[in-house]
Amino acid sequence: MEILRTPDSAFDNLPGYKFQPNYIQIQNLRMHYVDEGKKDASETVLLLHGEPSWSFLYRKMIPPLAAAGYRVIAPDLIGFGKSDKPNDPEFFSYQSHMDWLKEFLIGLDLKNVTLFCQDWGGLLGLRLAAENQERFSRIVAGNTFLPTGDIPPKEDFLKWRHFSQNVKRLSIGTIVKNGCVSELSKEIVAAYDAPYPEESFKAAARKFPALVPITPDDPASEPNRKAWEILKTWKKPFLVAFSDSDPITKGGDIFFRRIVPGTKGQKHVTIANAGHFLQEDKGEELAEVIKGFITNNP
Repeated sequence: MEILRTPDSAFDNLPGYKFQPNYIQIQNLRMHYVDEGKKDASETVLLLHGEPSWSFLYRKMIPPLAAAGYRVIAPDLIGFGKSDKPNDPEFFSYQSHMDWLKEFLIGLDLKNVTLFCQDWGGLLGLRLAAENQERFSRIVAGNTFLPTGDIPPKEDFLKWRHFSQNVKRLSIGTIVKNGCVSELSKEIVAAYDAPYPEESFKAAARKFPALVPITPDDPASEPNRKAWEILKTWKKPFLVAFSDSDPITKGGDIFFRRIVPGTKGQKHVTIANAGHFLQEDKGEELAEVIKGFITNNP
């Protein structure tokens, strides 16, 4: 296995993405993260991306959240964005991503965290919060879930899973574009492609769909069930902010509201005219939702 690192020049002049890079060593891997706002702020907002995006997805949300006085952290998961990219798909597992993210959380000693998670950001982040409750104050979930394999997956997801594992060239930017309602410029599409100059850089992106638990005996199923047991008792503020145009996660917001006690009494929202990547379609609006949620739940 080779650990690949995208040249810094690939990230020059990306539209709207002018953030200073930060790095932390996670085992023998370099993990990148955006760290904006006051480092000593009393509130930290942790923004977790999913498949197959990277922290560029949060470029519209980071500035207004930082301007509101929060410390804003947006990491690139291992294998994505500016983080190191092992080129062997078998190197990646659900648990390895959990271990890396937990080490990141503890390595930066993040506390009083408001989590926003979407797609795989929720598959990892919801479990991260459940397993490290003392570090999290609030959760905002958008277009995500925490699957255990006990509920059969939707046909749309199975089609995506099959496509991702069999297509010769995984076109990251086009996938993000197709998951949006708004029309993305060629420059934006190119920015999502920027971390991946060759197919060998996409091992993590290609592997992620195959790691989603779709059977009850998946290795991740039992740890996720244990996380659900914690979330079923989660009384800290929990907001759902799903979009209105995502067939993959549609209905998940209702499930959270039925199961998680912390959702009671919150001003849940549906982001209109937004697809799966609601941060790209309606990032500024989503940032305002998060700011209001924190203000209303001191």
